[in-house]
Amino acid sequence: MKLKLLLSVKATLICTIIFSVCGFNAAAQEVIGLQKAVDLALERNLTIKQAEFTAAVTNEDLKQSKYNQLPNLAVSPQGSFNFGRNIDPSTNQFSNQRILAVNGNFTSQVTLFQGGQLRNTVIQNKILLDADKTNVAKVKNDLILNVVTTYLLVLTNQDLVTAAQQQIDVSKIALDRAQKSFDVGNQTLADLSQAKAQLSTNDLNYTNAENQLEQSLLTLKQYMEMDPGTDIKVERPDISKLNNVKTIYDAQEVVKTALAVNPDVLLAEQRQKAAAQGVKIARGNYYPAVVLFGAAGSYFSDAKNTPFGVTPTGKFDTVGFVQNSQQAVVVPNYKVGYKSNPFFRQLSDNFNQSVGVSLQIPIFNRFLSRTAVRKAKLQNQNAEVTAQLARNNLSKIIYQAVWDLQAADKRYASATQTYNANKDAFNIIQQRYTVGLVNSLDYNTSLTNLNKSQFDMIEAQYQVIFRSKVIDYYLGNPITL
Repeated sequence: MKLKLLLSVKATLICTIIFSVCGFNAAAQEVIGLQKAVDLALERNLTIKQAEFTAAVTNEDLKQSKYNQLPNLAVSPQGSFNFGRNIDPSTNQFSNQRILAVNGNFTSQVTLFQGGQLRNTVIQNKILLDADKTNVAKVKNDLILNVVTTYLLVLTNQDLVTAAQQQIDVSKIALDRAQKSFDVGNQTLADLSQAKAQLSTNDLNYTNAENQLEQSLLTLKQYMEMDPGTDIKVERPDISKLNNVKTIYDAQEVVKTALAVNPDVLLAEQRQKAAAQGVKIARGNYYPAVVLFGAAGSYFSDAKNTPFGVTPTGKFDTVGFVQNSQQAVVVPNYKVGYKSNPFFRQLSDNFNQSVGVSLQIPIFNRFLSRTAVRKAKLQNQNAEVTAQLARNNLSKIIYQAVWDLQAADKRYASATQTYNANKDAFNIIQQRYTVGLVNSLDYNTSLTNLNKSQFDMIEAQYQVIFRSKVIDYYLGNPITL
């Protein structure tokens, strides 16, 4: 009995350990680095998949436009069983017998000339395929920039949470000192209330920072198509490398480079080329079409019989009378035998072929061709304007991005200087507050200034990094930390 109880306890203990280990693994955080975040987003993002599907459809259109230059071939077999009065296809005469007829035809044609429409359509589809591939690259680049931006935002919010927690720790120490001073009568109730209010304010700052962190993590998970309930931990890069950021750029040189590599501009230019090709396709309707065609066929009919033997019957048939004597004129009667021609024999005998050239000259088609050309020209002009707008917008964005980077760098330098000054001031006030030379109002004001300057410095630091990565994006450089 004791042995069974002991074994039962051991089994329970083992199961508990297994479930504990499994539960720990299930709840373990998944560490996400920037490269892994980018790779997961590129692998799982549905917008990229949609763009790739669109490119695949365009590729099929390109293949089909090439196939349209080839000859076609069609076969049309037909069988019928005719009753009553109908036409015998073998003799084209009316017949009252039942006829089994089989016929078939092979037809083929190839377009020799159609105003260059076939060739121009192939060229247009090639351009459209390049445009769709560029669109895939654009979607990927935009996604990478969004992932990096959100990643940096997560790092910013993590630092803000850490700073907020540090402020709470300092506020707790200050509150403890204020409570002790109040207990011995060295400070008033107002001083104690100020310390409590400062702690409450820092708790609120911590709550807000945590909420911003969770929101940025949720956004990052959405870009990676990850379950929102997944517990992840963002891997922090070496902060010393982030401090060495290039902040001086020549906007004109950046624009010159970006115009050659930016997918937005390339996409607009390729679509404009496709629209220009559409004008050539529409003009092809003005020209004649030359088509080479050929056909071959045969038929079979069981009504088509062939005489194969003549046998006298011993009888005579009257064919007329002599005019004067009215004597009958007779001829011997013969029985003729018939047999149906074999199937393949008829197909061989009735085999026919034809070849020819068809010329279709457009004379008047209710102005459809002219309208198509005018619409194609308008679409081309609109595409040209769209391409120019893309270049102008890119130029404006880059000039703004260069200015933002320089402004962020100046703001970071000012924020760092302000933080260091407030830090020195707070250290002095904290020492004087400890010995009772400074009241709680001055102390809390100095602590608030220090907290705000620390927050501003953290945000300014990551703004410099983010603005620099934006410039890398427009230059076509890989975005890494």
